[in-house]
Amino acid sequence: MKSNYITAQKEKLMRGQIDRRQFITAALAAGVALPSAISISDAVLAATPKKGGRLRQGFSAGSTTESLDALKSTGAVVEICNNWCWGSNLTELAPDGSVVPELAESIESSPDAKTWIIKLRKGAEFHNGKALSQDDVIDSVNRHRGEDTASASKALFTQVKDIRKDGTDNVVMELEAGNADFPFVLGDYRVVIMASDGEGNVDITSGNGTGPYAVSDYKPGVRAFFKRNPNYFKPDRAHFDEVEHLVLVDPTARQNALRTGDVDIIDAIDPKTAHLMARAPGIRVQEITGTQSRNMTMRLDTPPFDNAHLRLALKWAAKRQEMVDKIESGHGAIGNDHPISPTQQFFNTELPQREFDADKAKFHLKKSGMEGATVELVASPAALDGATNAALLLKESAASIGLTVNVKRVPSDGFWSDVWNKPGNGFTTSYWGGRPTNDWMFATCCVEDSNWNDMAWKGTEAADKFNKLVIEARSELDVAKRKDLYWECQRLLWEDGGYIIWGFTNYLHGLRDNVRHPDKIAGNWTLDGCKNAERWWFA
Repeated sequence: MKSNYITAQKEKLMRGQIDRRQFITAALAAGVALPSAISISDAVLAATPKKGGRLRQGFSAGSTTESLDALKSTGAVVEICNNWCWGSNLTELAPDGSVVPELAESIESSPDAKTWIIKLRKGAEFHNGKALSQDDVIDSVNRHRGEDTASASKALFTQVKDIRKDGTDNVVMELEAGNADFPFVLGDYRVVIMASDGEGNVDITSGNGTGPYAVSDYKPGVRAFFKRNPNYFKPDRAHFDEVEHLVLVDPTARQNALRTGDVDIIDAIDPKTAHLMARAPGIRVQEITGTQSRNMTMRLDTPPFDNAHLRLALKWAAKRQEMVDKIESGHGAIGNDHPISPTQQFFNTELPQREFDADKAKFHLKKSGMEGATVELVASPAALDGATNAALLLKESAASIGLTVNVKRVPSDGFWSDVWNKPGNGFTTSYWGGRPTNDWMFATCCVEDSNWNDMAWKGTEAADKFNKLVIEARSELDVAKRKDLYWECQRLLWEDGGYIIWGFTNYLHGLRDNVRHPDKIAGNWTLDGCKNAERWWFA
């Protein structure tokens, strides 16, 4: 009884129904000692979100080519965080990995998962006061459909054969085949719902969204400044008065900004110095296991990387554990040339772990006819801190098998727009932030009709089989059968794809001591799934 009473008082304190003095008085009356009552009240208040303050965040990557058009997002963390400051989706990935409604009030499907009925949330409105409508949803989603769309989410929406209004509050989406994961797709960071003009067009330039913060100032690749949306439809979120995002590419400058208090939070702490940052007064280092892969990508449309034996030679030449140890300082896991993390459902545990094997690498190099040849690897810190050093490690190990890898260093600015995923740049460093499901990940980067198929992996026997299996797995509702299909997809990528995925990195954030957050932190992307601006608060 005493325990239940104290729990009830704690809930009242957290909701603001009683103050600290009243809680302590109640606890004392229940027989709790004064020091314990004070300690309990302090702990409850520390975990209770408070409104106010300006959150300043320093980001490790950004580009002057960024925009407020979510469709054009490159996947840089600062872009995703910007999008989810000013915008919202139909669904949201919760910290526990489940998918929950956001601008949707509810989502229901037919038994075969082919028809999805989305009831829109009442009371949600854009920053200019416009109420959310069916046209906003339909026109925002349609931007990602069709042969001519420039969206990197195109492959996620080829399955949508029809989208229409139903009554005054519902939107119905009909799929070509069943997809139990479809609600996850609606939470993609490019599929932010934008305001429609009622004639099929949406506002892509102003950042006028339904999100927790409204855009006040925006300089692409430099700074974004937001102010709290007073009419946000989630009353228990968006605790800061203002949010400022600063691009601080240099890791030393970024970490110094946190040390001096110029920013409150930074992403991508250098793993080599994480232990030193953790000792700094007033700073906490937060480590979250996630799905972010570290890659070197070979394009099949750019010779000589159309040569399957050359790709295999380079895969066997990579010393993955050395890269994880030296680049990640142990803050990560070894990769196996496909983008599904060991932490995810349907990870293929029976696929042989590829590591450096000089004999196999030399065998495939000989088969490729490239013995003694030279290839170029374009490396940039835009592909996360340490990407260039990882490229140099590959250069060293490749030399031992008779292949010269010239590492070409390029700056961060313009890398994603001018270098990455461009024919002619056949071998580049890169990374993937990971996706919540196998289907979402494969549809983003690996299927033939994705605009972000950065391997240009198509036309081979393995690629053709892979594309068929992805579609088959998407509509397979039997979990055991689905697992087998996804395991085979990973094997095909491992054998024939253009990825050297040498590791999966843990997310390392730096926080000032006055930053508070819920106990459960999302790991689908960095910074609480890039939602920390609306979920966190100041003490």
